[in-house]
Amino acid sequence: MREGKPSGTAYRVALRRAAHQVFDQPVVFKDPLALRILGMTSDKLGGTDLRAPSRPHSVGLRAFLVGRSRFAEDTLAAAVALRGASQYVLLGAGLDTFPYRNPFVGVRVFEVDHPDTQAWKLSLLARTGIESPANVSHVAVDFHADSLAERLLAAGFESSQSTVFAWLGVVPYLTEEGFVSTMDFLSKCAAGSELIFDYALPREALPYLEQLAFDSLAARVAAAGEPFQLFFTPEEIRERLRGMGWELIEDLDTGALNARYFTEGKLRAIGGGGHMLSARLLPKVG
Repeated sequence: MREGKPSGTAYRVALRRAAHQVFDQPVVFKDPLALRILGMTSDKLGGTDLRAPSRPHSVGLRAFLVGRSRFAEDTLAAAVALRGASQYVLLGAGLDTFPYRNPFVGVRVFEVDHPDTQAWKLSLLARTGIESPANVSHVAVDFHADSLAERLLAAGFESSQSTVFAWLGVVPYLTEEGFVSTMDFLSKCAAGSELIFDYALPREALPYLEQLAFDSLAARVAAAGEPFQLFFTPEEIRERLRGMGWELIEDLDTGALNARYFTEGKLRAIGGGGHMLSARLLPKVG
């Protein structure tokens, strides 16, 4: 992202979550605040820069984005019900509205994002009259200059408590150093904590036509000042997580995502470049 500007990709992701509420049936990811946080209504949404919401590429991208949000919130719900998770940390929260419709009274939510993006989001919340509950903390972190651990702990995060971390739409934009430093902090948290993130396969691992689609998307995000930088194969990420003390629970490609969430209606994730995973932090040995 460009200095002094909020994340452009966060806005485009929010647009597609809002579009899902309007254009798709059935609605797989129900978000009653998706339109409201943007100051939009269903009739106004059609005039936004959604770039032809019915085109196959737009539909496929929208499916992946809403599928990953549904996957994250399903994972949180299971962690609360089965393991008593008491904290939810949104790393790179963007315009995610979960904190303002959180059904889990006992779960404290920490929204972590760049100061410019977070200030923009707070202004949107104020403008649209969306109230921030008492169990929500906004944590502004410039990952180039600030310590994630220090900022979270100062906001009241308890590293000894079972936590679910959602890191959506962030990892492909990180440097290797940024990924390692964040994982180093997460790996020191309470055993049994869970992590959800999406990752991208390397360009060379994709079929030719998907390489062309990748090039088009990569050019657009680079032009927005947020270039893709980090890629993994499923084997690589499994080994990386294992080496950091995490057990891979699920790794869903687009086919598995479709089988789980998009068996009805016309919405389908396409291509093989994006994966969603969840992992659990193992107890320390020794």
